[in-house]
Amino acid sequence: MTSADADLTGTTYDVVVVGGGHNGLVSAAYLARAGLSVLVLERLATTGGAAVSAAAFPGRDTRLSRYSYLVSLMPEALMADLGLDVTLVSRSTASYTPVVRDGRPGGLLVERPEGPATAASFRDLTGSDDEYAAWREFYADVTDLAHVVAPTLLEPLPTERALRDQVDPGIWRDVVTRPLGEAVERRFRDDTVRGVVATDALIGTFASLDDPSLIQNRCFLYHLVGNGTGEWRVPVGGMGAVTDALARAATEAGATIRTGAGVSAIRAHDDGAEVDWHDGERRRTVGARTVLANVAPWVLRILLGQPEDPATKPVGSQLKINVLLDRLPRLRSGVDPAVAFAGTLHLAEDYSQLARAHAEAAAGQVPTVLPGEVYCHSLTDPSILGDVPDGTHTLTYFGLHTPATLFDADPDAKATAVARAIASLDEHLVDPIESCVARDAAGNPCIEAKIPQDVERDLAMPGGHIFHGDLDWPWAANRARLDTPAQQWGVQTDVESVLLCGSGARRGGAVSGIAGHNAAQAVLAAR
Repeated sequence: MTSADADLTGTTYDVVVVGGGHNGLVSAAYLARAGLSVLVLERLATTGGAAVSAAAFPGRDTRLSRYSYLVSLMPEALMADLGLDVTLVSRSTASYTPVVRDGRPGGLLVERPEGPATAASFRDLTGSDDEYAAWREFYADVTDLAHVVAPTLLEPLPTERALRDQVDPGIWRDVVTRPLGEAVERRFRDDTVRGVVATDALIGTFASLDDPSLIQNRCFLYHLVGNGTGEWRVPVGGMGAVTDALARAATEAGATIRTGAGVSAIRAHDDGAEVDWHDGERRRTVGARTVLANVAPWVLRILLGQPEDPATKPVGSQLKINVLLDRLPRLRSGVDPAVAFAGTLHLAEDYSQLARAHAEAAAGQVPTVLPGEVYCHSLTDPSILGDVPDGTHTLTYFGLHTPATLFDADPDAKATAVARAIASLDEHLVDPIESCVARDAAGNPCIEAKIPQDVERDLAMPGGHIFHGDLDWPWAANRARLDTPAQQWGVQTDVESVLLCGSGARRGGAVSGIAGHNAAQAVLAAR
């Protein structure tokens, strides 16, 4: 059920899930399959949250993954548990990084799987085989760490000591206990290679590589640990195919899903809660033995009746640009565009460029040279294109070091950031990107840009923070209290009857479903 076709006022459910994003749907599917009565309340007209596909440009059938865009962390075991009819496809190129050195255009190619062309590309760029040897050694070490951490993500929280004792002390130091920049600078010499390694620490995270808080290290770990491989794959049909499959799994298991249902309050006590929501016509109230909050912790505190606290509001940091092209542009390096754009195209992400961009943004300025990454999902999954002329492709740009504070301070900052993102791409193209952009039915360029403020407006993510706040380590501190199922699964709040099931949970962040799974397991363990 996805519409207001039944009056649920006065009904009591075993579980009410606040928010119909992918994690909420995972929780609903697991709990309904276990025989519990489950109601999902979603503010928007459709479920999916940030993991949705939509035709963004009038007169164009192409369905873009407008917010979230790749899948890495979603465990294959979870997908099998729920019988999800979703296909995830590997990209033929891991990454390509165009560079200009001594006036000569070139680039660093990393194949998937890596082969002779990757080794040759490292040699051509750096002048020896040393950097590629260091690259292989580092990522072998990271893979060893991932193989230890990944299997625990769908289990009760291990302690830090339990994981540390299974891992080589060197890689544990490099990723967990010391700022990541130290390892990058010690292990690598080339500025471009250093930057390609470092960028996984900065996606959606505003930090320097030497930040003592280690927020960059936690971001890096999440980007490299998925399923023990860290591979980011393209969902066939777009991100919406993932959440559509999850919604089917939940409803087929017996969960009730109500869209257009904006929750305004949760009145919680230790043995239950009442949830107030509005269907567009009037306020309604339902009871729940347990509420699962698939919203940011900052939002949950407001729903629980606490005052809004601007000082603790998360601050997102990303520029997302969706583009539809009539054709792929040619690159100055001469590499085949179908190779360069098939994976992650790194732009202005040399290590020194990342540092300069962070310093400028920290000083309140849009980075002069904006670092970012480009993806062409239609090269891997042409099904998203729809009925379009031959040669049409999607392009997704994700910019780094663009905290929400930049756009609060300067009304022109969004246009400036978009212009600098395009300039960082055009530097490496024979064909300026605007000469390749398709037009919508009204003749307007098919370009859609979203800053953190747009994400907050569209999805109610505070500060436009794509992780709902700073990421936590995916384990418990050695002296953490793990007395209750909620604590053991990392989903507890200050109220026993309300649990986190979204990205703000201990092992949340990205499109993984892990937080939704773990909240469901905590509910079942407490019964």
